[in-house]
Amino acid sequence: MTDPAIPASGRILCRLDEIEDGEGRGFTLGDGANACDILVVRQGMLVFGYVNSCPHQGTPLDWTPDRFISEDSGLILCATHGAQFAIADGTCLSGPCIGARLQSVPVETDAQGRIVLTANPNS
Repeated sequence: MTDPAIPASGRILCRLDEIEDGEGRGFTLGDGANACDILVVRQGMLVFGYVNSCPHQGTPLDWTPDRFISEDSGLILCATHGAQFAIADGTCLSGPCIGARLQSVPVETDAQGRIVLTANPNS
C-alpha cells in the first residue's frame, strides 16, 4: 500500500551527514490532512526510508523526535509496543507484529550527498 501524501521523486530531505551513522531522522511530507510522517535510517553510505507508523496499531515509532533506533539491538524500535524492525527491509523481527513490514519509502543519496526521494510510490 502506498500513501498519497508522499510526494513525487526528487524531493531533497537533508544531507547524508545530517544523520549520524546508525541513527535515524524523521520528516513530515505534505501539510494538514495530507501530511505523512516518514523516517530515514542511515547505515554507512546507505539510507532506508519508511512511513513512521508501526504496522501493529499505526502509532509513530519514535518516542521522542528522531529516536528510532534501539541502543541495545541497533534495530528500528517501536517505542509504543517494543517491536523491532530490520533496517534493510523493515521486517518486524520481534514484538506483536512479527513478520509484518514497515511501509517502504524509496530514498537514496545523490552525487551531492543529499538524501532524496527516488520514486513516486503512487506510480
